[in-house]
Amino acid sequence: MPGPIVVVTMGPVAYLDHAASTPMRAEAVEAMRPFLSDVFANPSGSHSAARAAKTALEEAREDVASLMGARPGEVVFTAGGSEGDNLAVKGAAWAARDSGGGDGVVVSGIEHKAVLGAAERLERQGYRVAVVAADIDGAVDLDALAAVIDERTAVVSVMTVNNETGVIQPLDAVARLVREHAPRALLHTDAVQAPQWIDVAEATAAADLVAISGHKFGGPKGVGALVHRDECALVPLVEGGGHESGLRAGTQNVAGIVALAAALRVTHERRAEETERIASLRDRLEQGLTSSIPDAIVNGDVHHRVQGITHLAFPGVEAEALLLLLDREGVCAASGSACSSGAVDPSHVLVAMGMPRDRALASIRLSLGYASNASDVERALEVIPRAVGSLRGARTIGA
Repeated sequence: MPGPIVVVTMGPVAYLDHAASTPMRAEAVEAMRPFLSDVFANPSGSHSAARAAKTALEEAREDVASLMGARPGEVVFTAGGSEGDNLAVKGAAWAARDSGGGDGVVVSGIEHKAVLGAAERLERQGYRVAVVAADIDGAVDLDALAAVIDERTAVVSVMTVNNETGVIQPLDAVARLVREHAPRALLHTDAVQAPQWIDVAEATAAADLVAISGHKFGGPKGVGALVHRDECALVPLVEGGGHESGLRAGTQNVAGIVALAAALRVTHERRAEETERIASLRDRLEQGLTSSIPDAIVNGDVHHRVQGITHLAFPGVEAEALLLLLDREGVCAASGSACSSGAVDPSHVLVAMGMPRDRALASIRLSLGYASNASDVERALEVIPRAVGSLRGARTIGA
């Protein structure tokens, strides 16, 4: 018999990793609760209990569709952003080849690993894959993009908001290039980081395929959605029953889907007031750090980014060592670095931006969200300068 579940509690925590995951909104929790106990039937059934679940599922689909500028039939529920990205990129590429269309796949180098991994898999399957760099400000290089899109391109993927720097990508300009150079190609955008900050329906109107994930804006983990406009051709990743218009087999997570829709609705309704407040917190955090650590560098275009992310480099400090110190002091943050064969590699996003390796390895992301407050910022301003100074002092002593 397994032992009791142990819940580990911590002291006061300044949670500055909302870009990784947010706490669930109270409205999402309440919307979800009945479907964890009372309304539990399989929505594919024909009896009254199943019909109740099916009704809730379809009402959630209508809500998500309206908030994303789509028709209900264009919304496919997934297990999250990574699945949505994979279904879009792989599914569009496979469908194009099956129909005798193009075999080209174009992605930006600053994409989430879900998109880059899907592109790598397709390349091993014989597709022509081009990965386009970004500029030092964190925006995809439009000239480089135009140079690799041609009549054989089947799918292009450029995200809406970068998950590390928070830089908003020029999606409308990307769409114009795709329509001009490859009118048969589908444009996919990973909009996972967008709903909290911008009107997704407006920002992604030019894209054929749009992926979101619930836990990035106050919904539960393990549920997301993919819009496929005009019901464009996709080959499913998971086959079986006719669920989700045949694009995603398996019994739907009704509880999660209902909560996703509730979180998306509340996020949309409160976006203006929340982003104004969060922008003020972000500016206080950023200005406090750059004034107390004068050589700190803000990465990315500060004029074209979302309100909740600041990405900073602290020269002479290893980001991973800094994150460990911050965690001990109750400050949760992140970096895009990866440990490979015992060595730390810089974030692929920062590399694609052409950032020098030493600056990339000294960079961390601090991200706020709807649940952030002034105490989070003040705690970070107390801890981070002290931690940076400590690491620099240790390095000087060890030199």
